[in-house]
Amino acid sequence: MDAKVTAERSLADETYQALLKEILSAQLAGGAVVQERRLAARLGVSRSPMRDALGRLEGQGLLVRNAKGVLTVRIVTLADYLNSVAMRMLVEPSAAAMACKGIAAETVTELVAMLDAMEADPDPDPDFVWAFDDALHQGIADASGNPFMADTVLQMRRYTTIFERQRKLAQRKPGLSDHKGIVQALLDRDAEAARAAMVLHLDRVRQNVLSTY
Repeated sequence: MDAKVTAERSLADETYQALLKEILSAQLAGGAVVQERRLAARLGVSRSPMRDALGRLEGQGLLVRNAKGVLTVRIVTLADYLNSVAMRMLVEPSAAAMACKGIAAETVTELVAMLDAMEADPDPDPDFVWAFDDALHQGIADASGNPFMADTVLQMRRYTTIFERQRKLAQRKPGLSDHKGIVQALLDRDAEAARAAMVLHLDRVRQNVLSTY
């Protein structure tokens, strides 16, 4: 492949990842108008990789067109959130059970270390908390050995993450006891315990959100 084309694709990927991170962290808030030229200038890229990145995000439903056809960041509604959690409840408990066989011991050790660090810190960095959440849930999905499960979890977690972060619903140490149960089941390679722990966790997440309305 031509070196120039390769470099352009790499830059487009980097731009996509940067924008995705801003959307997931609510730095680009739901409903915000996407100004291509301004974003390109802020990220220091040309408009070509910016257009590529925006096209990917629109294709994934994270950017949408409003009534006037203007590109905006998707507003994740309560209905969107609940539907996403419902999909996760269909998939993630099975993924957790399957992951007990396939997840690497080193991955579980890292999860334990992250949990211990959060528990010991009275005020953990929110970015670290979210990094743990990503590592746990996507690690389980990937270790399930089913790429369709992994992709579903990835897509649905994007919506739940955006909703929680935009509404600042995450607690200082969200779901710590639930996460401990999941990680312990992974340590024990206990598929049914992992399934049950994931069901409990997702149901509590859902109930906690509903309690704020």
